[in-house]
Amino acid sequence: MPAETAVIVADAHLYHTPGSPSDALFHDFLRIVPTLGHHLILNGDIFDFWFEYKSVIPRQVFPTLALLASLRDHGVSITATGGNHDRWGGAFWSEQLGAQFRPNGCDVSVAGFNAHIRHGDGLIERHVGARIFHWLTRRAVVRGAFHAVHPDLGFWGVRKLSRILGDSTRSEHVITTAAERQKTWALRLLTGRADLQLLVLSHTHRAILVEPEPRRWFLNPGPWMDEHRYAVVTPDGPELRVFGGNSRR
Repeated sequence: MPAETAVIVADAHLYHTPGSPSDALFHDFLRIVPTLGHHLILNGDIFDFWFEYKSVIPRQVFPTLALLASLRDHGVSITATGGNHDRWGGAFWSEQLGAQFRPNGCDVSVAGFNAHIRHGDGLIERHVGARIFHWLTRRAVVRGAFHAVHPDLGFWGVRKLSRILGDSTRSEHVITTAAERQKTWALRLLTGRADLQLLVLSHTHRAILVEPEPRRWFLNPGPWMDEHRYAVVTPDGPELRVFGGNSRR
């Protein structure tokens, strides 16, 4: 593989449904990441919910964390951004996984390109459910209050809320409208930031790759959940893929 190849995946929403085949397939995908690239970028909402306690981790996510630790041992660098479902991360990512965790996105070199990576929630929200999630995940008082709740009760409540709000934002009309608004926002940002060569957003569950100027791109890798999508970035540029095959758009 070319030097500095990066793999980008987002919106897996792991453990949204117990025993989901999509979760098992994501683990298969993680196992082959070392054959795809040297840098894994997890661009938010990998978990349907994540909360970082000082002393414990949710037992159901252990298989995923073990595979991420294995990638680290294979020399794959990991960058994770926070999504509206899993923004409450912290030192666990660096201390136990050797990863960089950026709750609100970051500027980073991706396959040699100057890139800005962020999940994308809160930028173009109109739906009330999405706005609620965005507001909740950015409030220190909400995070502090959740920390005081027993994990069994807290995760039960979050699963209930996630399904109610999530089901209300997955219609084709809502997704299409959000994707178009995100594209408009992204192209405006690329125009305003001449230093950027690659802008990566997720969140809309709609894959897109556009090149408004030579060797400058807006990329949304699309959702792993349901569609098993990801992206690969080489020094030649980004491309969209589907696990088990390739696709370019």
